[in-house]
Amino acid sequence: MKILLFDPFNGIAGDMIIGALIAAGADSEAVRSAMSSVVAEPDFKSVVKHGITAVKVETNAERTHRNLDDVIEIVLRSSASKEVKDMAVRVFHRINAGETAVHGTVTHFHEVGADDAIADVIGACTAFLSINPDAVAVRPINLGCGYIHGEHGTMPVPGPATAEILKKSGLETFMDTDTETGELCTPTGAALISEFVAYRSGADSETAGETAAAMPPCMPHGKIIASGYGAGTKDLPRSANVLRAMILESDSREENFVDILETNVDDVTGEVLSYTMQRIMDAGARDVSAAPLLMKKGRCGYLVRVICVPGTADKFVQILSEELGTLGIRHIKAVHRSILHRTFEEVKLLINDETYLINVKIGWIDDAPATFKAEFEDVKKCALKTGMPMKNIAAMAENLALEQIQ
Repeated sequence: MKILLFDPFNGIAGDMIIGALIAAGADSEAVRSAMSSVVAEPDFKSVVKHGITAVKVETNAERTHRNLDDVIEIVLRSSASKEVKDMAVRVFHRINAGETAVHGTVTHFHEVGADDAIADVIGACTAFLSINPDAVAVRPINLGCGYIHGEHGTMPVPGPATAEILKKSGLETFMDTDTETGELCTPTGAALISEFVAYRSGADSETAGETAAAMPPCMPHGKIIASGYGAGTKDLPRSANVLRAMILESDSREENFVDILETNVDDVTGEVLSYTMQRIMDAGARDVSAAPLLMKKGRCGYLVRVICVPGTADKFVQILSEELGTLGIRHIKAVHRSILHRTFEEVKLLINDETYLINVKIGWIDDAPATFKAEFEDVKKCALKTGMPMKNIAAMAENLALEQIQ
């Protein structure tokens, strides 16, 4: 499992993301080609910031203000791949949503509507997809401190649009109050990192922005196989204005992370509880269960537990609140779980001259199969057509799977 870890200890911006990913091994020529197709050819050069060597990206673009339709048209005309274009469009929709939430209808982008921002987004998306990580982790983002000066006047850090984008992302942040550093996290940087996290957490692109980190914000377990630094424009007085990106190789058989939601209820019927559990599973939960409880004052109730991907908890909290009327839900974040490496073996059962395909899930410990589980829906279909007991069909399929892998 390849994990891409961003460490924005001194902020994050579009050019810093490109530089860090190139330094960590992204395809620099693909990035250069994609950026050149929307503006002039960029420069990638090595600089030193407080003793740290980093890649500095210069787009060589002019600052021309554009509206969202103009920006998307330029993105779609670029020579980048369709996947890069789709991702870039989602990034600009995030920025537009942030601007709209703060300023109302946005006739044109301000600081992020220039050609250099378009080039940064295209380049960053190209670099990210060339690395193609299995998961993304983001350590807390340094927002900076002090004030920014834009077309809407002087405002405190973080800027309103940046704050709105980060609010929807669920990413953790902090403010460097030791010195007047100004803005360290830009709207473009916030939108890009939010999109990367959502992309690898399996979020629906149409609900972009309603997700958090696909991995916990701490250092994930794994071996560091690459690292690099992307340089920002500012020269900070006491530290390097760089973004660090690291690629870690983690054994997916040994670790995974989930969030756990729990609530106690004592005033719902079994029918309502069953419907709620099905709705939660349909919304993408890893698992949901309900266990009977004896609660205070001798009341009978249920402990409802939802297991979900980190960063997706909000939608399940909403479902629990809507359907069960619960006023409090416990949220246990980033719980480590050990899982076996899993594969699927398709077997063919011949029953009454008919062939039935059954998928069998196999759990492995090292190179030996440890568990066999025939897929319920496949077994159910076979049982309905043949009239045989499900347990018999499952046993036949699992035994056949064992024979096939041996």
